[in-house]
Amino acid sequence: MSEFAARVERVEPSATLAISNLAGELEADGVDVVDLSVGEPDFPTPENIVAAGKDAMDSGHTGYTSSNGIPELKEAIADKLQRDGLDYATDEIIVTPGGKQALYETFQTLIDDGDEVCLLDPAWVSYEAMVKLAGGSLSRVDLTPYDLQLEPALDDLAAAVTDDTELLVVNSPSNPTGSVFTDTALRGVRDLAVEHDITVISDEIYKEITYGVEPTSLGTLEGMADRTVTINGFSKAYSMTGWRLGYLAAPEALVDQAAKLHSHSVSCATNFVQHAGVEALENTDQAVAQMTEAFEERRDLVVDLLAEHGVDVSAPDGAFYVMVPVADDDQQWCEDAIQDAHVATVPGSAFGAPGYARFSYANSQERLREAVDRLAAEELV
Repeated sequence: MSEFAARVERVEPSATLAISNLAGELEADGVDVVDLSVGEPDFPTPENIVAAGKDAMDSGHTGYTSSNGIPELKEAIADKLQRDGLDYATDEIIVTPGGKQALYETFQTLIDDGDEVCLLDPAWVSYEAMVKLAGGSLSRVDLTPYDLQLEPALDDLAAAVTDDTELLVVNSPSNPTGSVFTDTALRGVRDLAVEHDITVISDEIYKEITYGVEPTSLGTLEGMADRTVTINGFSKAYSMTGWRLGYLAAPEALVDQAAKLHSHSVSCATNFVQHAGVEALENTDQAVAQMTEAFEERRDLVVDLLAEHGVDVSAPDGAFYVMVPVADDDQQWCEDAIQDAHVATVPGSAFGAPGYARFSYANSQERLREAVDRLAAEELV
């Protein structure tokens, strides 16, 4: 066998999926594991979305579609973005098999060998891998000394980006922190992007899951419409992880280039799933609100339970994660947690935040209580 490509060998496997796989192995051996590792809502896909998918299949929507997406879905996405204050035409949208594919296509379209990409740590694990696969280099800004918030770290960001920076990634609400960046922070990003002529990815996959705050879409700020790639999808807000449906919205010139990669790789997103996506965007506000209310109750429960054991964490404003300070060797802590307490979490070092573990509270209140009790019994909290 010939040697493997260097671009693949420089990428590590997903730490999130590695922990999930270990949890699966233990469960296969009959061990009861409380899995707080994977970012997957535990709610079923809303019934009306499932029905729309079934109806689409029954109606024969099982073949290829236009590569960039069916017109009905692109129009529904454009309408949704308009409600968020973003003005995108349908020919500035590509529908993808999941938000991850939208991100991958964006990195591949914008990054050449050696191009610099700036990440805000803690950052979702796959950003780094996608940059490496595109041949880019990384600069990183650590938000952990600033209570995981961007606004007080703007001076650090200003020092990290230069005229050589090609791309900056902003994820608000954030995975893994749940932080929703303030308008002041986003205006700081805007000022730096304009000054250094930087394109910004605004990953808004958790935008519909927030608690008492209204996140701003970066592309709505003055000067950002032509330099922002807005990424979103259906996995989190609509509990459609396995359906694999997402999208990118960007200036037409970028979309034209990304469409080449899209057509030569995935061809198109699944036909009947796109029809279900229309239903999700147009008729699911109440279900999303109910899921978000449940997540907020779980967030408060986890924060309170940890506080009872002397572990203080900030209550995040969005998503369904909390970053918990643990041992300096967070990888070992997470291994001990799953092996001894049978609680699966993800080491913060995978996100660029050593000394933390990410807990996903996309689980029932009963199981969340059990998880903290198990960790306390093993003196891990």
